[in-house]
Amino acid sequence: MNLYPYFLLFLFFAVALYFIFRKKTVKAVILSSDDKKLLQNHVEFYAELDKQKKILFEEKLSRFLGGIKIEGVGTEISPLDRILVGASAVIPILGFKDWEYRNLGTVLLYPDTFNKDFQFAEGDRNIMGMVGDGYMNGQMILSQSALRHGFSKSAGSENTGIHEFVHLIDKSDGATDGIPQYFIKHEYTIPWVKMMHKEIQKIEDNKSDINPYAITNEAEFFAVTSEYFFENPERMKEKHPALYDSLTKIFGQQLA
Repeated sequence: MNLYPYFLLFLFFAVALYFIFRKKTVKAVILSSDDKKLLQNHVEFYAELDKQKKILFEEKLSRFLGGIKIEGVGTEISPLDRILVGASAVIPILGFKDWEYRNLGTVLLYPDTFNKDFQFAEGDRNIMGMVGDGYMNGQMILSQSALRHGFSKSAGSENTGIHEFVHLIDKSDGATDGIPQYFIKHEYTIPWVKMMHKEIQKIEDNKSDINPYAITNEAEFFAVTSEYFFENPERMKEKHPALYDSLTKIFGQQLA
């Protein structure tokens, strides 16, 4: 019996698995004192952390900035933009140990909103952020103006950067479906799905303060409520205690 074809097949799968599960070699960026001032002055989530959590946040941010390209398309990238993109990425994963965005290589910043064809100079421009698929896989596109607004005092419970990185977390199990299977225990999956549909019905009945965009589908519900959770945890705990409790379990963070 000729075992050579089977050996080649085994070798192929072994190599494929190696490249899928290997950790990227990342040279962390050393944050300057100016970077930390930008964090303190513009990222309220970071400013409210205790000293130990700030060190952890900075470590994760350093690794993110060392491994992900941030490029401008029709706009210049400022030091603040880099910090805000990085903060958007770190905030949802601060409670995850040794977790990185392996399904992301580049973040593209457009000056303002763009359309479904990734154009920002013509057509119906109403998209503020998008996680790429197909030939755009491994890329995220963000509106620079929406990114900055998300960290402003007037943003309320909305943050485009956090929204899109939550989509990436959701997508990490292979399906962007509002159920982050890597981070939600199996026994909580069905209760979480039931809660999503219950809250979506409340939004449809105008009995909720959650952004109506959440009723688009389960993936958008997860991203929209995650924005709310990170931007205004006290209000969420008061208005939606069960939802708040579920998100604390998913993200491993007790914020209120």
